[in-house]
Amino acid sequence: MSVLTNIDFSKYSIVIVGSGLFGLTVARLFVEEFRIPALIIEKRNHPGGNSWSEIDSETGIEFHAYGSHLFHTSNQRVWDFVRRFTEFTNYRHKVIAKHNNKFFNVPINLQTISQFFDYPFSPMEAKAFFSKLPRSNESGTSFDQLARENIGDELYQAFFLNYTAKQWQTDPKLLSGEIFRRIPIRLDFNNDYFDDKFQGLPKLGYSEFIKSLLNHPLLHVSLNTDFFDVRKSLHSRSLIVYTGPVDKYFNYSRGVLGWRTLDFEKEIVGVDDFQGTAVVNYVDSDVNFTRIHEFKHLHPERNYPKGKTLIMREFSRFARIEDEPYYPINTTEDRMKLSNYRELMRREKGVFFGGRLGTYQYLDMHMAIASAMNLFYNTLIDYFHGSQNPVT
Repeated sequence: MSVLTNIDFSKYSIVIVGSGLFGLTVARLFVEEFRIPALIIEKRNHPGGNSWSEIDSETGIEFHAYGSHLFHTSNQRVWDFVRRFTEFTNYRHKVIAKHNNKFFNVPINLQTISQFFDYPFSPMEAKAFFSKLPRSNESGTSFDQLARENIGDELYQAFFLNYTAKQWQTDPKLLSGEIFRRIPIRLDFNNDYFDDKFQGLPKLGYSEFIKSLLNHPLLHVSLNTDFFDVRKSLHSRSLIVYTGPVDKYFNYSRGVLGWRTLDFEKEIVGVDDFQGTAVVNYVDSDVNFTRIHEFKHLHPERNYPKGKTLIMREFSRFARIEDEPYYPINTTEDRMKLSNYRELMRREKGVFFGGRLGTYQYLDMHMAIASAMNLFYNTLIDYFHGSQNPVT
């Protein structure tokens, strides 16, 4: 990786806007395939998007700067790709929810419902309980409706209603049911947060993984650079892969999409262990943050100093235009605006939109990488071969 200053933006055949995992994957595949330089434009002062990690100077604990990021996938091609650049630990993520001053396993499993209802459910009894829940005759598929139909009002109100409203800053009745469909409901005592075949964390940390991914002489990075400030300096034939907010690209001409943003509050606590696990979700409405991360639990194999731990409280709120967008809220109104933006995207010649922000989709890390690989192999190779590139 070469971090450049005083860049001649007009000399690059391909420009990737944003250095999250989608953009980094496209950039790496491109330089390996075509053996010509690629430029990554990044507004932040570091690459890697929200997966970036840092070392706390006082405790020596590695923390994820934008909240805990856990790598998991069942996609063999994605797993093979990321392992080219880092060795992974065997970490498996487990999350606890705090409700009414009691701790419960999440996602909901047999232990959760047995503890909540104070009855030792068997798998068959739990299945029968869920199967008898009333189903609505309405055709809507909101988060609220799907949750109530699949887990019942009591579990929904305890673990999802307030937490979801707090996390998404939106009435769950207005949220897409796709958000709920991502949440497993288990009829056994499995308390792993993810079901994927391959799970773990980069052994040397995410920042080292990202640096390794960028370690190619033809990959050039311009940090602290706003694409919209240098856009006119690009060559007219440059192929652009844009991973920033899609509504911002078109100057909000079809309306402002609903985004969620996050705020973080770090604290060093003078104990060996603050909460006993990496993440605790605070699902009740009387707590203004959504969860607490304790990062030393992500790497139990490391010998961190005793007597101190680093925690991070996470706050979620609706993003204003001037805020950093994190996650698409995706209400019905948002989806109507997105449909209009997609029409504009189809007309934009030589520009390809990708990633969580560029397509207004919720994408886990492995999904971002898989999506980037699909775009590259199914579209970009043929497009680049057939265009007037490379820029001369």
